[in-house]
Amino acid sequence: MKKFWRILLICLAVLLLIVLVGPFLVPVPALTNTVPAEQLADPNSQFIEINGLSVHVKTMGQGEPVFVLLHGFGASVFSWHAVMEPFSQYGTVIAYDRVAFGLTERPMTWTGENPYSSQASVDLLLGLLDHFNVQKAILVGNSAGGTVAMQFTLQHPQRVQALILVDPAVYEGGGGPTWLRPFYNTPEMNHLGPLIVRSIRTSGIDLLRTAWYDPSKITSETMTGYTNPLKVDNWDRALWYFTAASQPFDLPARLSEFTLPVLVLTGDSDKIVPTADSVRLAGALPNARLVIIPQAGHVPHEEQPAVFMQAVDLFLQQTLNIGL
Repeated sequence: MKKFWRILLICLAVLLLIVLVGPFLVPVPALTNTVPAEQLADPNSQFIEINGLSVHVKTMGQGEPVFVLLHGFGASVFSWHAVMEPFSQYGTVIAYDRVAFGLTERPMTWTGENPYSSQASVDLLLGLLDHFNVQKAILVGNSAGGTVAMQFTLQHPQRVQALILVDPAVYEGGGGPTWLRPFYNTPEMNHLGPLIVRSIRTSGIDLLRTAWYDPSKITSETMTGYTNPLKVDNWDRALWYFTAASQPFDLPARLSEFTLPVLVLTGDSDKIVPTADSVRLAGALPNARLVIIPQAGHVPHEEQPAVFMQAVDLFLQQTLNIGL
């Protein structure tokens, strides 16, 4: 019996050693051919310091109302390129890259609040409004950007005039399975994590195709717009830090609090956030209008921008009494 327990303890010790030390034996080569974000900027790009971070911003138009555009996971301000000008016909448009995406700074060290956390996403939006002296905005959020817009509204309702939610990921959990999250910030996973997320260089292309109703219409310009941020220094580590810090907002339990005007837009063939989820959300919100865009997937503002803006125009005119 003693021999059995001795062997068992030895096996457990070896297993523990493999778990604790094994990940560090996996090489994580440094990224090559990456550049500072500023080298990838467009002529109309701005870099503004907000909450201690250099945030990539594009603006268009002037006056009120003010629209703030929040992109989804894996996207950037590029996602809004087809609708920024139509929005600007009404007033001011501000689009920015959320931390870990696009050309916004990707800090490798920090003190205080983790800049990649869900709460930091809300705080960054508040800092953006304060920087531009915007007292009240119409928030336009796609996918995970929609959930940031909703959480911001719960925390700062006086700063939001209305919500336009595009295929919002309200019922989708963020950051992977709950039981895995305690392991994300271990030294072992912080070593392996950047290597794991590098797979987005190929899986991200597949995800982009899945996001479209008709992926054959994805242009080379669109492909470049989505892949350019993968040339930025430390994009892999930043994406891992974001993944490790992500916590889902508890939005489904608080939907009755959204009494402001809301437009929920969804493609009729969304394979990422099921169309049925957007229908469900619109039915649960007290003051929501639902529009289902035909022949569109997860990014109808890119795939069907004219139809998308028709729905927005009607919402602004009929619900908010805002006309051109």
